[in-house]
Amino acid sequence: MAVLTVHGIKVPLQSEDVSPIIWQALANGSYEAKEARWVFKAVKRNDRVLELGTGIGVITSLIGKIPGVQVWAFEANPSTAALAKRVIDANNLRNVTLQQGILAAGAPRTFRFYVRKDLWMSSMDEKHEDVISIASTNIDEFIFQHKINVLVMDIEGAERDLLRGAQLPGIQRVFLELHDHLYGLSGIRDITQALATKGYAYDPRGSRGACVLFAKDDGPREYEPEAADAA
Repeated sequence: MAVLTVHGIKVPLQSEDVSPIIWQALANGSYEAKEARWVFKAVKRNDRVLELGTGIGVITSLIGKIPGVQVWAFEANPSTAALAKRVIDANNLRNVTLQQGILAAGAPRTFRFYVRKDLWMSSMDEKHEDVISIASTNIDEFIFQHKINVLVMDIEGAERDLLRGAQLPGIQRVFLELHDHLYGLSGIRDITQALATKGYAYDPRGSRGACVLFAKDDGPREYEPEAADAA
């Protein structure tokens, strides 16, 4: 099997494992390129990271290579989780724990999860090709039990309800991809207000386009030319 290298990560997948669109993005290096650059603003040495929406594990593996980091990664789609395991194993990341499942706010319940081969389109939105049922685990209990301090997520629109309902105990930074095509500007407002109520602020030094960082106040800051250029 040929092994691609994407953002420095070994990706032992074949074209038939994913859709043509995703394969092309992997082959030309554009797959999750924005996330690959900006996630390092959110995750620091020795962080304890919860990642929701692992996909095929490229960003998971990038995070896992940061010194001292521990990662707990969740992917709802069973077939995609299997691909992620292959990628994580190929990169010898023993500090990454991958689980197939869903974390949600509130009491455990069953979600209908809609699947497409374009894995970044799989979600809990009904306009998709196949459906599976998945029982959730309470996210706040998981965060507390594992002493998580950073939350990274790309969950295709489900972030709106999750961030409104979860308390996020001990979380210092939240890095996520927004999906305004699914919930419009009203959804962006809901997310921003929910995080602000919990004490988070939009951090321009870790944000670019739809990939945004929200963080608790970390004290005074000095001027950074790179941050100004990225704005």
